[in-house]
Amino acid sequence: MSGVAGTWTCAIATPMGTQKGVLEVTPIDAVRFVGRIYGEMGNLEISGGCISGTTLFWQMKLSKPLPMTLDCTALIEGEVLSGHVKAGMFGTMALTGSRRV
Repeated sequence: MSGVAGTWTCAIATPMGTQKGVLEVTPIDAVRFVGRIYGEMGNLEISGGCISGTTLFWQMKLSKPLPMTLDCTALIEGEVLSGHVKAGMFGTMALTGSRRV
């Protein structure tokens, strides 16, 4: 569980350009985590944070530019994070990141 914990510098490739942010992941136990992402998109709280091995699954509620729920998945491999964000009618966008030291 500790392998996924930490603070991650992230980038999401959106139709409006790359959006950068900082993702905080705090495991509650071996299968759940809490956290948030803050940056250019604003401050978004994570809901439904699940851990499966070194893969994270969660949702975030976006209020602007349009209200929508973001479904997120990230695979942690050492100091690197990769995954995707599904944003309703905007489709699926790449998520990349690295652990902040």
